[in-house]
Amino acid sequence: MLVVSGTGTEIGKTVTTAALAACAARAGRSVAVLKAAQTGVAPDEPGDAAEAARLAGPAVTAAEVARYPEPLAPATAAQRAGLPGVTPDEIEAAARKLAAAHDLVLVEGAGGLLVRFDAAGSTLADAARLLAAPVLVVAEPGLGTLNATALTGEALRARGLRGAGVV
Repeated sequence: MLVVSGTGTEIGKTVTTAALAACAARAGRSVAVLKAAQTGVAPDEPGDAAEAARLAGPAVTAAEVARYPEPLAPATAAQRAGLPGVTPDEIEAAARKLAAAHDLVLVEGAGGLLVRFDAAGSTLADAARLLAAPVLVVAEPGLGTLNATALTGEALRARGLRGAGVV
């Protein structure tokens, strides 16, 4: 299992997830992509997990834990939609279910590592801890990325999480 997070939103987490999935699938591994919380996509539109699977190839399974219509942080999007936020326990359960049938599960976050998923303030870092999974950080290739990347690394270390690297 691998958690894919980032230093922000719209920086390439889905493309990075797709590339990892494609490499693993080409190596003969069965792969699932799990989007912890999809925001800003209508019910009939493909989300990030579906896009990663499309890019990686037909052998990749796509799944989502929760979907919210507005393009906001998951906790805010859930609240505005009158829906419950997604909890780390739900993310863990979905990932473990996929892991029972796949060699590799890639769990893609929403925004950065500490974006809130529910009203209790749970984050992707909390889900990564439950999964005991390393976290790959995707960073934007531009001005300010060194600071954002260093802060994300500090957040990982402060929570006892293993970093898998930076893309």
